[in-house]
Amino acid sequence: MKMALNPAVADVRKITITLPAALIARLNERVPARGRSRFIFEAIEERLAIEEQLAALDETAGAWTDENHPDMKTDEEIDRWLMNLRASWSQVGSAVNG
Repeated sequence: MKMALNPAVADVRKITITLPAALIARLNERVPARGRSRFIFEAIEERLAIEEQLAALDETAGAWTDENHPDMKTDEEIDRWLMNLRASWSQVGSAVNG
């Protein structure tokens, strides 16, 4: 979920950052002056989301073992499990809507 970059909606603060001149030139070529804060905001948000996902993967590495899931050792078994899981989503949606 993206947070609004609007002082009336969010607690915003100004910061000073240092960037290479070549990067600033590329930014200036692509992004209008009045859109730079939003562009940088969205770029940082996207990168932080990736970093947070990578940290979660590092934290959970090794949690899944063949011993704990002997029914999912082959690609075919994993495909079958995914198909059953996705089918259950349709059933839940049908029960809620109908």
